[in-house]
Amino acid sequence: MATGGMLRIGYVRLRDERSGEDTARLKAAGCHVVRAEEAFDPTGDDSDVLASILEFIGEGDQLVVSRLEHLGGSSRGALDAIERLDARGASLNVLEPEISSVGLGGRALRAALQAVLAVEPAWAARRRRDRPAADEIRALQAAGVGPVEIARRLGVSRMTVWRKLKAVEA
Repeated sequence: MATGGMLRIGYVRLRDERSGEDTARLKAAGCHVVRAEEAFDPTGDDSDVLASILEFIGEGDQLVVSRLEHLGGSSRGALDAIERLDARGASLNVLEPEISSVGLGGRALRAALQAVLAVEPAWAARRRRDRPAADEIRALQAAGVGPVEIARRLGVSRMTVWRKLKAVEA
């Protein structure tokens, strides 16, 4: 359980059958609040809830995730989140495996993420290029396909579909 003025904020990406378990584990770990990302984009680009947590979290507070993969779809996403937490004077606590961004474990975590990042750009950049263009999404919408189905067909989140449609309307 958290002590003093420290706020423990749980964060989970809803994407599979384990999500309910993750939420329960975060609450059991003493999180004062648990926020869930409804729309999951495997590239990690549509993490609006995480972005708002990283803007809100204060000095001495702790972001708690059940698994490191919840911080983003890449090592870069996880490393960026840890750096933003550091800048705000907050920390990260991962439940599985048990690791924190503080102390020796934190240094080891950063080193591991940086090592993976060194070999990740080749496939990460390729994946980014494969994102659907707004005209592709618009064409499916014009054909009567709904946003949820468009997202499923193109392998992106509903949020990505909504954003692209909104950008076309603007």
